[in-house]
Amino acid sequence: MRRGIATGTAVVLVLEGLGIAFLNWLLGLIVQKQKMTMGGLSHDSMAVGSWVAGGVFGLFLLGCAAIALRIALRDRMAGRFGRIVLIVCAVVHGVVGAVVVGLVGWVAFVAMMVILGLLVGTLLLYAPEDGPGAEQAKGASGGGRGTPPAGEQAPPATA
Repeated sequence: MRRGIATGTAVVLVLEGLGIAFLNWLLGLIVQKQKMTMGGLSHDSMAVGSWVAGGVFGLFLLGCAAIALRIALRDRMAGRFGRIVLIVCAVVHGVVGAVVVGLVGWVAFVAMMVILGLLVGTLLLYAPEDGPGAEQAKGASGGGRGTPPAGEQAPPATA
């Protein structure tokens, strides 16, 4: 199940990255063909800005998809950098989902929340605490700060 969710996350992020890049490319073409200007910016500047923004965001999403696919293939969580990138991607999807509900509608919001759910699911299912040595480490160290080792009674509470 873990691999399926991570693989699904990777596939959805690839599709979203390609869709975002295509949408920004199309918007840049429309601005350039209609010679639209806004606030004194030339239409060429706005078209190039749209293409660059779409390319950068598309590459970011493809990078996140590569990390999710790597997690699925190796069946273990990526390192600290990979986790941070996936957390940033999840936060971006949460913010974009909140904005998109007012601008585009509920269908786009649901799509963003499904992607957010896949990202959070991947992060939680591959959490470092779920590793095979986590229970042994807890048992050997007593399970955490302030708790006695396994098999020992805690001292009685005093007033």
